[in-house]
Amino acid sequence: MNTFLRTLREQMGGFGATYRRELGAYFATPMAYVFLAVFLLALGVFTWEAGRFFDTGSADLAPFFVWHPWLYMIFLPALAMRLWADERSAGTDELLLSLPLGMPGLVLGKLLAAWTVAGVGLVLTFPMWVTVNYLGHPDNAAILLTYLVSFLMAGAYLSIGSAVSALTGSQVTAFVISVLVAFAFTAAGWPLVLSTVKAVFGGHVADLVAEFSFLTQFQGAQRGVLELRAVVFFLGFTTFWAILNGLWASRQRLG
Repeated sequence: MNTFLRTLREQMGGFGATYRRELGAYFATPMAYVFLAVFLLALGVFTWEAGRFFDTGSADLAPFFVWHPWLYMIFLPALAMRLWADERSAGTDELLLSLPLGMPGLVLGKLLAAWTVAGVGLVLTFPMWVTVNYLGHPDNAAILLTYLVSFLMAGAYLSIGSAVSALTGSQVTAFVISVLVAFAFTAAGWPLVLSTVKAVFGGHVADLVAEFSFLTQFQGAQRGVLELRAVVFFLGFTTFWAILNGLWASRQRLG
């Protein structure tokens, strides 16, 4: 047990310092503020206008949450693209990886810093929640549940961006690849995609593809239902990409 705890401390060494450093870097530059402003503006436009919120005649946040996967697909890779690629472009990656710090601590510190910024963005949408309570009597427990699952889903999107950022030295390249990967895991649950897969490969393959879609996993929460499979999926997905992140970032240390 003592050996396990000692190994865990060694592997997580640098987590706190990395988290504080990355979080400070976001807010020391206009990046976090620009991200939050544009993200909130986009959510507002898609909820009130594209989602035709006031035309639904229902005081709930369904038109708000339906856009989360699609907006995350674009905005969160932009938030994560700098995590590792910025180190390489600035020439600080060799110094960082030469320090006696555990790779899991570095990976989680960077990922959770970006996840915190995304969480701040979600918290800043709470006035919408207040608005629907002013207009009617929504199921607040269901709304809170959807917020929590949305936060888990945000971590999954960020884990893709962080891992790809460790694979390339260009932020632009990291962003483009991350969006493409995120689009694949989002659109896999799109009815148009599923109908095409079903027509070509059959219903069983279509069902399997749908299970790997963020849209499919998020549907239960949108209905106010907590599905354990969705929680396990998003946490497992984030863990898988965090492991890839560590492996790809370790290449330079091993080299």
